[in-house]
Amino acid sequence: MCKFFSLVSDGEGKAYYFDSKIRKQILNGKLNYNTDSHTSIADYFGFKAEKEDKLNKYEFNPLTGEFTVDQINTKNDAERIKALCMDLDFKKIVPELVIKKIVYQLKDFNVKEVSKKDVELLKKWASVRDSVWDSVRDSVWASVRDSVRDSVGASVWASVRASVWFSVWDSVWDSVGASVWASVWDSVGDSVWDSVRDSVGAYMGSFVDTKYKYNFKPCQELWNKGIVPSFDGKIWRLHRGKGKIILEVKKEELKSFKLKDKK
Repeated sequence: MCKFFSLVSDGEGKAYYFDSKIRKQILNGKLNYNTDSHTSIADYFGFKAEKEDKLNKYEFNPLTGEFTVDQINTKNDAERIKALCMDLDFKKIVPELVIKKIVYQLKDFNVKEVSKKDVELLKKWASVRDSVWDSVRDSVWASVRDSVRDSVGASVWASVRASVWFSVWDSVWDSVGASVWASVWDSVGDSVWDSVRDSVGAYMGSFVDTKYKYNFKPCQELWNKGIVPSFDGKIWRLHRGKGKIILEVKKEELKSFKLKDKK
């Protein structure tokens, strides 16, 4: 499958791609094309059959700024097409896409201590996550994936996942893994992994402005402050930095938990 955002050119800097209007028609089944297929784009704009072989093919990821030359079949106009991509208003391509800096929260922040607001956000997030698992027996990650695919298509979802998930996962997982001591890890590792995956999935949801079945904003707010929540089946934790825990609360105590006032 071609990646979002795909486009073709004539070798003279003239680019062809699907804008939001065409994409919606494809997603609604009114046009029999794929939203980021070079062949679909070429065919739609009249470059059918062997005429497609005279077009250059490119891909651009607006979240990372990565430009890829897929094929050069005529005069090389890659630099001109790259400049075009950099200047494109992607609200006219995928209005729902939120283009913003990817937060590497365990690297970019150094949270000193948990606040009362953080505790309230954790309570809300724990309730949301319970609702997801209780109703569909599936992960937050899967719920976000399905909503994004329905809204903007599989290729945009794949781009968000490649841009965000693979960028932050290793650092987040290393930090959380370091926080949960080895003597307990064997018995709770899978639960912790699921909960951290859900945290990353909720954050990924903030890159697509669409209707979600659940409210993922509490987790997103924690993430944007440099905090990652995890749950091992018994204890909720808030992590910051590498191997640092700033809060531990048992599941049955979380709803009534309050921070003690500083003296």
